[in-house]
Amino acid sequence: MERTQTGAPVGTGEAGRLGGGDRAATAAGRAMTTFSPADEEKRRGVRRMKITATGLLIFVTVVYALTEWASHAGAGPWAGYVSAAAEAGMVGALADWFAVTALFRRPLGLPIPHTAIIPTKKDQLGVSLGEFVGENFLSEDVVRERLRAVGMAARLGAWLAVPDNADRVTEESATALRAALTVLRDSEVQAVVGEAVTRRADAVEIAPGMGRLLERVVADGGHRRAVDLVVARAHDWLVLHGDSVTGAVQGGAPAWTPRFVDRKMGDRVHKELLRFVTEMRDMPEHPAREALDRFLTDFASELRSDPDTRARVERLKSEVLGRDEVQDLIASVWTAVRSTVVSAAEDERSELRLRVRASLLALGGRLVADDRIRGKVDTWLENAAVYVVTTYRGEITSLITETVAGWDAEHTTRKIEANIGRDLQFIRINGTVVGSLAGLVIYSAARALGA
Repeated sequence: MERTQTGAPVGTGEAGRLGGGDRAATAAGRAMTTFSPADEEKRRGVRRMKITATGLLIFVTVVYALTEWASHAGAGPWAGYVSAAAEAGMVGALADWFAVTALFRRPLGLPIPHTAIIPTKKDQLGVSLGEFVGENFLSEDVVRERLRAVGMAARLGAWLAVPDNADRVTEESATALRAALTVLRDSEVQAVVGEAVTRRADAVEIAPGMGRLLERVVADGGHRRAVDLVVARAHDWLVLHGDSVTGAVQGGAPAWTPRFVDRKMGDRVHKELLRFVTEMRDMPEHPAREALDRFLTDFASELRSDPDTRARVERLKSEVLGRDEVQDLIASVWTAVRSTVVSAAEDERSELRLRVRASLLALGGRLVADDRIRGKVDTWLENAAVYVVTTYRGEITSLITETVAGWDAEHTTRKIEANIGRDLQFIRINGTVVGSLAGLVIYSAARALGA
């Protein structure tokens, strides 16, 4: 079982209640403790540089010892100069060795204050790093300035204006759309669609709209074709089904009337109906047509202004929407739409994909050529980026802080040392060289002034 630095098993106590950010930090901590082949190669490079820096320290130590012996043995003045340079080189090498070592561990294991900075101050460094990133990289001014310098809209437009890129975006969008529509459950989406349509229909009173629409239709004469169709069909039906009319009249006649009288009455009714429908069909100005126009006009006015009529329409609407057949029809719309969209997304020559591609190319061209549109897109991107960084700056910086806090101190120190330790060894080398030169200069100046 994996354990924390304190020895408590992960998954129990507070550690067992890790949130999303803590889990991410823990995962990052595990990654931080893993040494890749590249890290191992860097560690070997650090060891080589340590040997070089330590070898240089040993070299100046040996030189110092030999020159001191030579000076006491009666060597010339040169021994003093070399001894002073070697002595200062040793001091510089030891001081820089202490400084570099103190970053990662306690020199010689001694509990010297303010040493082993990285393992002991890891969490504080994480907090400071998060604050530094938040203040210097996630500020509104920095984000706006950087995006403005990049010119995202111009770059996006130039990229989209290339046909191959537009094809790629179209293909990727079609793939994403197919995947999204495939994952969605039809039953759930159908329920949502049905509920949304029903709720929207219940919230909107349809009678006034129907009244305005009917008024425009009647004023424009749009209903006359429907009337022509109805009377033409009625005429044809009466011609073909005269016996049905006659039989209906006979069936409704009193039992005491003679049958031949009922038959004549049926024939008469059929002829009158046929004559009426024929005249209505052939006469555009037929009184019945005018009466129908007046009726529709009055009904349209009632739909708009009569409370009783509007209430009756609303009740009828609710009854119709409540029927299972209507709900099934509304729900089936999603299935038809999904099937149509998926088919269009799969077909490279479909109208949907061709229009998307053409729109992308047109957008790219406009972004390149139109300064006004480019400015609007840049402003929109800037505002969106600023909103994200200002709204979620705390979460972003806390991710850094929690990630660093989740790292194991020992492994973190080793990994950081593997990545920057080689360069730090040059500080030791430079300290040795610079110290030697400084010691030589100081000794020479002292001799010159003393002389």
